[in-house]
Amino acid sequence: MDAKLDMFEDVNTSPSLEGDMSIPGRRTTTTTSQNGVPDYNTLDEPIRETVLRDIRAVGIKFYHVLYPKEKSSLLRDWDLWGPLVLCTLMATILQGSSSADSMADNGPEFAQVFVIVWIGAAIVTLNSKLLGGNISFFQSVCVLGYCLTPVALALIICRVILMAKHTRFLFFLRFVTTTLGFTWATYASFIFLGQSQPPHRKPLAVYPIFLFFFIISWLVLSHN
Repeated sequence: MDAKLDMFEDVNTSPSLEGDMSIPGRRTTTTTSQNGVPDYNTLDEPIRETVLRDIRAVGIKFYHVLYPKEKSSLLRDWDLWGPLVLCTLMATILQGSSSADSMADNGPEFAQVFVIVWIGAAIVTLNSKLLGGNISFFQSVCVLGYCLTPVALALIICRVILMAKHTRFLFFLRFVTTTLGFTWATYASFIFLGQSQPPHRKPLAVYPIFLFFFIISWLVLSHN
């Protein structure tokens, strides 16, 4: 019995645990994809880099809406940060003021603008899915939200124009600005969402998009 026990003395059968841990799928080098989003594991990156990376991604999407040439970025890497910022900005500007000088301004309330934007985007997305579109719900909402950028810019310009004395010329200038924002928003939405619809059903998919941006642009022109 003693001899058998001596055979296993001082025998180190456990493997060495020193060295780096290899994680499958982890990349040690940082690469950047075509849409500006880094292609690497972000679980161990600093919070500051995460925030800056997300801000850059949102800015790139705004650029793609203003210059709608690249079609896949908004669909592939969707997010709702940009639509939330735009909706909050527009609701803040459009909400009716309670001051004595503007009691006659029956503008929409903050919550009403939120309901119009998000429920409207959901209805347009549902129509797209019922027509056989090959796009997810949140991808469509993301595109419609980001495509509010021209309308939001038109709203800001109209607000600046209203600082001057109201005249027919200034109203015409506001009308032209709002029309350009509406046209650009509808065009950008069609560029991003048009390819996801069956060819023979594209007019049925474009009409709700047209109506969605028309209602919001009407709010910009009539309550601003």
